[in-house]
This record gives sequence, structure tokens and C-alpha cells, in this order.
Amino acid sequence: MNSNTRFPDSGENDLPRELVDLARAIASLPDEHQTELEGVYTRVVDSVKRRRRILSLVQEALAQLRLDIKYLMFDLEVTRKERDELKERLD
Repeated sequence: MNSNTRFPDSGENDLPRELVDLARAIASLPDEHQTELEGVYTRVVDSVKRRRRILSLVQEALAQLRLDIKYLMFDLEVTRKERDELKERLD
């Protein structure tokens, strides 16, 4: 069996090296063992990709939250300055 057909690593640079090595090891097994492990391997790869997508989404959300907090802090500072100026005018 050709390892490039069932366990491609050329187009999946995002996979950890260990998973690529595992795919090669599975590809070197006899066919009956390959078919047993192929489904498990596919689920592990899907899980790794899903976790990376989730991590990426969380990192993006945190970056956006940090930016929003900076804008809010700036707005709060300006609002306080305006409040203090208005108090001085009233006094």
C-alpha cells in the first residue's frame, strides 16, 4: 500500500510530526492491521485539527477583547476628563 494515499503528510503540514510518523508506521503494517488503525488515526487527526481551530478562535477572541478593553479604557479616561472640566466650569 502506498502511504501517500491513505495517510498524506505532504498537504498536512499542520499535523504534528509525531502524527506523520504514526501514519508512516501504520502504512508499513499489513493491510488487515492498517484498516483497523486507519479509523482511529483519522479520528485523532480530526481531533487535533478541531482543537487547533478552537485554539485559534479563542486567541482571536482574546486579541479582540484586549483591543476592546483598550478602547474602553481610553473612552473612560476621556469621559472622566470631560466630567472634571464640566465640574470646574460649574464651580
